[in-house]
Amino acid sequence: MTASQTTFRTTVTQWFKGLQDRICRALEDTDGKATFVEDEWERPGGGGGRTRIIAGGNILEKGGVGFSAVYGKTPGKILSALQLGEADFYATGVSIVMHPQNPMVPVIHMNVRYFEMSSGVSWFGGGIDLTPHYVDETDARYFHSRMKETCDQHHPSFYPRFKKWADDYFFIRHRQETRGIGGIFFDRLSADDTFSLEDRFRFVQDVGESFAPVYTHFMRKNHALPFGEIEKEWQMVRRGRYVEFNLVYDKGTKFGLDTDGRTESILMSMPPQAQWHYNYFIQPGSREDYTLQLLKKGIDWV
Repeated sequence: MTASQTTFRTTVTQWFKGLQDRICRALEDTDGKATFVEDEWERPGGGGGRTRIIAGGNILEKGGVGFSAVYGKTPGKILSALQLGEADFYATGVSIVMHPQNPMVPVIHMNVRYFEMSSGVSWFGGGIDLTPHYVDETDARYFHSRMKETCDQHHPSFYPRFKKWADDYFFIRHRQETRGIGGIFFDRLSADDTFSLEDRFRFVQDVGESFAPVYTHFMRKNHALPFGEIEKEWQMVRRGRYVEFNLVYDKGTKFGLDTDGRTESILMSMPPQAQWHYNYFIQPGSREDYTLQLLKKGIDWV
């Protein structure tokens, strides 16, 4: 590895650590009650991270903001999945999931990451997606507009491309429904004839910095909205769908487990409670039914 490559890796890693700090402060300030508890850990194969968990807040029931920087021998399963030759890997990034108290506040997920191999292969990946328990069209349009603004600063093709990618990725095939209203998702963004790796990094930085203002907006706007037992039960059912996706389809979960990552940190995205009802019935014409009608690919929110 050249000196410039080492410097770039260090710059990216330190920026991700700073992003974790900034997001945690913004969430604590907005919640007004709970604070993050930090758990530093080391990976036996190389590297480690800082997992920060918030719980029992005014707005946030449970959430995690994790930073990691891990490295070592790349498992054969990963090499096969990525269709790459044998080489050591280095991966760093920030991953976030927030589960609110009030069903009217949406769940949000963000991941921004950098991956490189000793063979010289390197890329960025990540994205942000929103999972409302009840879809509010105004909120959906606001969220997608903000994602589009971020993407448009870098290239007009990014939002439509990454929005479709999110629709396809965050799809629960065995339920034939999307996990939420999508957002943006991208992976393996490497240097090419149009974008340098530094260009890719600047895009990922803007995605990362968009998280706190977008989600704290929803926290402030929706946390005092009324709800009852029906809405709370629906929240538990939707959390169950979230768990299904993360355990069956999520590539980050699989990568972490396949590289002998720290299980507690990998599974921090799980909600504190969830429910599965056999043959769950949705009342036609209900708000729950309305939400299900909008958990589909290809909806144009902007």
